[in-house]
Amino acid sequence: MSPQYTRTAIVLHWLTALLILSTIPLAMYMTDLKLSPLKLQLYSYHKWIGVTVLLLVVARLAWRISHKPPALQANLPLWQQRAAHGVHHLLYLLMICIPVSGWLMSSAKGVPVVYLGLLQLPDLVEKDKALGKVLETTHELLSYTLMLLLALHLAAVIKHHFIDRDDTLSRMLPLLKRKAL
Repeated sequence: MSPQYTRTAIVLHWLTALLILSTIPLAMYMTDLKLSPLKLQLYSYHKWIGVTVLLLVVARLAWRISHKPPALQANLPLWQQRAAHGVHHLLYLLMICIPVSGWLMSSAKGVPVVYLGLLQLPDLVEKDKALGKVLETTHELLSYTLMLLLALHLAAVIKHHFIDRDDTLSRMLPLLKRKAL
């Protein structure tokens, strides 16, 4: 039976996942809209979610540094252990780089980021149309990479839960812990 993550780690994980999974369809929808008050409002929501994800990731990293995560199952093949660690590291990196690239893009395009409509964040770079376009492409590529890694992460979860029938998923969803026979 695998040890589970702390309650704080579990809450931070699922809150981050919920926000990321909500912003993906939002981003896909809003980018196709014609310029309108609705489009501008949806962009604001997207930025709020991005900044919140960034804040949550900082909290997750601080928690992880101060609270060692449970070890992977001992019988897991070495390549799967390395893949799990690699994917997790890349997910953390992307959860930082994507919001920062969006913030940089907004700064370069001269569009302020006003968190929750209350706090205007400082511009990270000067207004520069060409840089804004490069950062837009970067933000999109990083986002598609995140979606790919999330699909891989989900596939691994499904494999462990339904094929291997182990307790990997119960580490993040303790209610699913299998009963010992």
